[in-house]
Amino acid sequence: MILDVARVRSGYPALAEGFVHFDGAGGTQPAEPVIAAIAGAMRTAVSNRGTAHEPSRRSGEIVDAARSAVADLVGGDPGGVVFGPSATALTYLVARTLAPAWGPGDEVVVSRLDHDANVRPWVQAAETAGATVRWADVDLATGELPVAQYQDLIGPRTRLVAVTAASNAIGTMPSVRDIADLAHAAGAYVYVDGVHATAHRPTDVAALGADFYVTSAYKWSGPHYAAAIAEPAVWEPLRPAKLIPSPPNVPDRFEYGTLSFELLAGITAAVDYLAGLAGAEGDRRARVLASMAAATDHEDRLLDRLLAGLAAIDGVTVCPAGADRCPTVSFRVAGQTPAETARTLGEQGICVSHGDYYAVEYFEAAGLRASGGAARASLYHYNTADEVDRLVQALGRIST
Repeated sequence: MILDVARVRSGYPALAEGFVHFDGAGGTQPAEPVIAAIAGAMRTAVSNRGTAHEPSRRSGEIVDAARSAVADLVGGDPGGVVFGPSATALTYLVARTLAPAWGPGDEVVVSRLDHDANVRPWVQAAETAGATVRWADVDLATGELPVAQYQDLIGPRTRLVAVTAASNAIGTMPSVRDIADLAHAAGAYVYVDGVHATAHRPTDVAALGADFYVTSAYKWSGPHYAAAIAEPAVWEPLRPAKLIPSPPNVPDRFEYGTLSFELLAGITAAVDYLAGLAGAEGDRRARVLASMAAATDHEDRLLDRLLAGLAAIDGVTVCPAGADRCPTVSFRVAGQTPAETARTLGEQGICVSHGDYYAVEYFEAAGLRASGGAARASLYHYNTADEVDRLVQALGRIST
C-alpha cells in the first residue's frame, strides 16, 4: 500500500508551523486525534477506577482500551501490558524486580549499541546483586551488532540479555531473534528496547523472541507515556515492591499510583491513528501491520535519498549503520561541532538533534562523545522528499 503523505501530514497540527522535523527519534509530533482524545478525557467526568459509579467505570474502560491498543500495536497480550511514565522507569522497575534472584556468578549481557536506558538499569542491578556484566560490542566499521559474539557472551549462568530492536543513534536493527534464541537456550530472559523500532517497523514481540518489550508512545505520534509488554505468565512469578493496598494482580501490581487516564486515552487514539495511515481493512492489528509496512516503505525511500545526498557532500561524514536499519542517520560536518551544526540548521527551521542522545556506550566506543557526539537526522512517516532535499542543500551550504 502507498502512503498518502499529504493526507498524513494534515493530521499533525504542529506541522503547520513550517518547521522541518528530523528529530523524531527524540519524540514525534502528536496526531490531532491524540490531542482531541486527551482533551476529551480531561473534559469528561473520570474518577479513579472502580465500579460504584459511571465516572469510575469510565477510567477502567480507558485503561482496558489502552492495554488492547498497545497489544494490537506490538502483537502482545492486553493482560501483559504494563504502563508507566517512561521506558526508563519501566526498565528500572523490571531490573529491580528481577535482580533479587541474582547473585555472585550470575551474568547479565548488555550491548554498546543500546540507549543507556537499556544499559544502566541492568548494570546497576547486577552490581547490587553481585552479578557480572558482560558486554556485546558494535562493529564500528559496519555499525552492526554481530550475533556471533553472543555465543561466547551467553552461558549457563546468564540470567538476562538486554538488546535494542533499533539503535536510536545510527538506526541499526540487530538480529534480535537470533540473539534471543541463544539466550533462551541458556534459560535467560530477553529484554528488548523497542522505543526506537516501534515507530518505524511492524512489530511482533513473539517473532522477536522478546520476553519483555518496552515502547514509548511519544515516539509514535502519542503522548509521553510508556508500556512494557510481556506475556501474563512471564509477569506472574515476579513480585515488585508495592504498597499493601495496591492491586495484587497482573498487570496492575507493576503500576505505581494512579495511572494517567488522559494519556492512556491518547495512547489508544495514537494506535487507532497509526492503524488508519494507509486505509487498510480488517481488524486493528491487521490495519496496524499494513499501515506500518506502508510507512516503512515511505521512510526507506526517504532514507535512500538522504544517504545519497549526504554522500555527495564533501566534509560530511556519516556514522556507519547496519544493513537492516531504521531511517536514522548520525553525521558530522568537518570543522564544526555537532551542536554548531544543529544550531545552524535550526536557524533555518530544520530541526535535528545533536550529542550522544543517551547512546553513551556507542559514542564512547566510536571516540566521538568527548567532542560532542554527532548530529542526527531521524525521519518519520510525515517527512517528505522536499524536506530531505532542504536538509541536504542546507548541509551543502554550511559544509563549504
